[in-house]
Amino acid sequence: MLTDIFAHRYAQPIMWETFFEQQRRLLVQGYQLLNDLCPYFVDGKTDKYGKDFWTRIHDLLARELGLKELSPQFWGFYNKQDQWQSGRYNTAQMCETWMLTPFDGKISADRFVKERLSLVEIGFREHENFVAGLNAKLVGSIAAAEQLDQFRIGGLRIPGSSANGVRAANATMNAKFQMAVSELNARFRQAECQLHYHNGYIQVSEDQTIAQEVETPFWKLVAEAKWHNVDHDMKEAIDLRDTGGRDPALYAARSLESTIKIISDEKQLTTGKEKGAANYIDNLMGAKFTEVWEMEALKHFFAKVRNPFGHGPGAAPMPGLTDEQTNWAIENAMIWIKSLIRRM
Repeated sequence: MLTDIFAHRYAQPIMWETFFEQQRRLLVQGYQLLNDLCPYFVDGKTDKYGKDFWTRIHDLLARELGLKELSPQFWGFYNKQDQWQSGRYNTAQMCETWMLTPFDGKISADRFVKERLSLVEIGFREHENFVAGLNAKLVGSIAAAEQLDQFRIGGLRIPGSSANGVRAANATMNAKFQMAVSELNARFRQAECQLHYHNGYIQVSEDQTIAQEVETPFWKLVAEAKWHNVDHDMKEAIDLRDTGGRDPALYAARSLESTIKIISDEKQLTTGKEKGAANYIDNLMGAKFTEVWEMEALKHFFAKVRNPFGHGPGAAPMPGLTDEQTNWAIENAMIWIKSLIRRM
């Protein structure tokens, strides 16, 4: 199975010409955040989830980099009595050894940093998926705990029940992960590398004000499963923009269109006769979900940004946007999506 990693998505452009103390600190901090999230040992004992976590992220990254292992699994030496002593490292130690290897210039600084940030990305993505899985089961877990509470105390409920314990543990788990994400993004800003982690991916975010006021709230809103296509197309738009790919604004518009369709469906406004985004926009306006001027602005966006890139130009010149126009299209789509979702 292929794993999407930062080093492959951002093979170009070059982000780091040299490797200095700033980059070294960032890699150490990235590893420490992973280790804080999912320690291999808890109270001096191997933690099952921690062991599975480190084994999985090691194996996933090693495969993508074309390696059998990130660093040697076995160690050995002859002692003073000329006896061979040997053992094996666990996968967390193997990741640590590789992650914190001093830069020696055998590969470019850019590749060196990107490959190691890929381990951070995979680790955060895997743990985020784990947290999302537990969140999806929360209602069932609470119901099971409530049944257990009733069985234990003859149908009465008391404070401090196991059901409350399930709620508290879930809230603590989510808060811990969000704090780790916030710190990782703060570390990126501190290292002046214009990167941002959200919903499983590290991507470029050149404007920190836009990142904090637009992008961060946007990624939080579309993290829910039903917005998967919205999230996916916006990430594609950003990757294409940052790597010089074709038509990033088209994917931003697709993301906005998916949002409008989902809302139309959930509000039971969809008739089945819609032929395009304009009809879905009419659905929202007809239900007073948007004002007339908003309907006109949305239709204008699709007419000028999505439609020219969604259809072949024939013999006419190939349409294109400047870098500034592309950034505007992506940010504008994010702002619209945030506004529409918050109205639900």
